[in-house]
Amino acid sequence: MSRAEQPSRRSVLAAAVVAAVTAGASPVAAEPEATMPTDTADPARSLPARTVHNRAWISFADWSGGAVRGTRAVAGARPGVVIATPAGTTDYTDPHTGTTAFWEYGTWTSRAHRLAVPATEAIVSWNAHTPAGTWLQAELKGTYTDGTSTPWYVMGRWAAGDQDIRRTSVDDQSDGKSTVWTDTLAIDDPATGLRLASYRLRLTLYRRPGAKVTPTVWRLGAMGSDVPDRFTVPASEPRLAKELAVPRYSQEIHKGRYPEYDNGGEAWCSPTSSQMIIEYWGGRLTPEQLAWVDPAYSDPQVCHAARFTYDYQYAGCGNWPFNAAYAATFKDLQGVVTRLGSLADLERLIAAGIPAITSQSFLKEELTGAGYGTAGHLMTVVGFTAGGDVIANDPASESNEAVRRVYRRREFENIWLRTKRYNSSGKVVSGTGGVCYLYFPARPTAAQRMALAAVGVRV
Repeated sequence: MSRAEQPSRRSVLAAAVVAAVTAGASPVAAEPEATMPTDTADPARSLPARTVHNRAWISFADWSGGAVRGTRAVAGARPGVVIATPAGTTDYTDPHTGTTAFWEYGTWTSRAHRLAVPATEAIVSWNAHTPAGTWLQAELKGTYTDGTSTPWYVMGRWAAGDQDIRRTSVDDQSDGKSTVWTDTLAIDDPATGLRLASYRLRLTLYRRPGAKVTPTVWRLGAMGSDVPDRFTVPASEPRLAKELAVPRYSQEIHKGRYPEYDNGGEAWCSPTSSQMIIEYWGGRLTPEQLAWVDPAYSDPQVCHAARFTYDYQYAGCGNWPFNAAYAATFKDLQGVVTRLGSLADLERLIAAGIPAITSQSFLKEELTGAGYGTAGHLMTVVGFTAGGDVIANDPASESNEAVRRVYRRREFENIWLRTKRYNSSGKVVSGTGGVCYLYFPARPTAAQRMALAAVGVRV
């Protein structure tokens, strides 16, 4: 996201006239709808007061419970789903290269999952391995509280690399009741009371015809939320004084680098934040992986993160699920996109050794010490002072040494958790309502499991 106080992607998109959903049609022909039992798993059942509900498919039983066409569940340390005998072949014309190629494919479709929190928004995220010659598509089909259904919405076409397809969100998807804005499915008019009551997820896995390799998806999930409109949030009481040793990287030292990946600098807050936490957990890139980066550039791993989180439709590196998926390409890491409800949630995570990437927007005067205003910016929360203030690795800094910031607790809490704010022109615009990325080990400790469960994330 950009540091500049200008319209964010969501405020711009929300004002746009939406075209028909046909532009987001899947490259796979429509298939018969299977009748599936409703999913009964409800990790949020012990947290009824929450305004957020996560569901993740991660176990062999989860994957075995889906409807398959050309795919199968696999067991092991990280159970998942892979291509078995392909269901067929299809062609896909990449809108960003104009290249048409043929692919074998298979699909996996979840059971319908009823949301404990009927939602105004939903965000899908996934963790996968896509070797060269493979890619995946993630879709969501919802049922509204009025009994009608959405179409199958494409929530991302993704590959870890960029040699086969250009990873992309899909614009112009709407049915007149809800719309996909880059990575977020949103009810068009929440004031009507309409909500998303349940959903199914569908994966389509692709590979070159005749190939033996396959994508493997280890984690698939969606976060549904109904965060009430609010300009301010209640103040929380400090409970923790702790700081995690997270590497510090500045996005600003990359100004003007790689215009094809949004030109560095202000546009790279998301991949810069992602790279900090990836390296905190031990993720490292090899010299071979970084060989494409100009050797004159410092911190080449940040350039790499920008390239491999870049969304060619959005034309930026700020696609939330693409960042989580990038993190999960590193050995033994998982990544999810969720919303948290308070700084107490962040304190639970920090206490267990889990930093978080938060998304917020604010005027310059609303966050003391930041020195800038922004319509949308990602930073990494790494701890809390003895007085409860937030310690953040803020990549919007002029050097790596200046990245560590201490922000006033009350100011930070409000700019992160609110859903409405006034911009520099006095216009009411949206806030993120507590959006964050969480990256954590594939095999978390007992304390980490407890902390993640407390914020509604299943591991």
